[in-house]
Amino acid sequence: MLKAQGITKSYGKLNVLKEIDLEIKQNEIVSIMGASGAGKSTLLQILGTLDSPNTGKVWINNTEVTSLHGDDLAKFRNDKIGFVFQFHNLLPEFTALENVCMPALIAGKKMSDIEEKGRKLMNQLNIGERCDHKPTEMSGGEQQRCAIARALINDPLIIFADEPSGNLDSNNAEELHKLFIELRDKMNQTFVIVTHNHQLAKMADRQLWISDGTMNLDSSTL
Repeated sequence: MLKAQGITKSYGKLNVLKEIDLEIKQNEIVSIMGASGAGKSTLLQILGTLDSPNTGKVWINNTEVTSLHGDDLAKFRNDKIGFVFQFHNLLPEFTALENVCMPALIAGKKMSDIEEKGRKLMNQLNIGERCDHKPTEMSGGEQQRCAIARALINDPLIIFADEPSGNLDSNNAEELHKLFIELRDKMNQTFVIVTHNHQLAKMADRQLWISDGTMNLDSSTL
């Protein structure tokens, strides 16, 4: 599903990523861990097309995304990639359902055509009764589930999650971890998750560790 080859990233004289190679299979959940500043989020942003490497290439489902630019890159990202962030990034002026449907609206679909799918996703994630609520009227766990439904609305090939449980209490974090497993099993989703949470990392199919800009494929460091 995803392949990265020779990924480097520098900011001035600071070498954040050094020749990263990575392959992720379809329907796999992979967690990426490392100390603060190790390059985890930078790598995730490059894999998710939100940033570009200095050198190296990334393929998603055999499309070399590092060669895409402008509208082509934006369309691929919107159609094929889902994102879940620590602070949810929900738009406060819109309802939960409108937030869920936003990527499909950006793709040019009509609300009347996608509303049913959005409600179905929210029901599957046990927040169906919150469709007409604004984000400020929802708990942190409900907001995160809303963000996950938004990530799923366009049937992405892969979902990237950056510290998805970092802003949740322990009970909601545990429920979120179980939800990722359920989505992988029931919806054949592929997840790449950057996390400091060892419990979440160990629930993944594979754990990777970034240290000093290089990838350690040995999960024993966890």
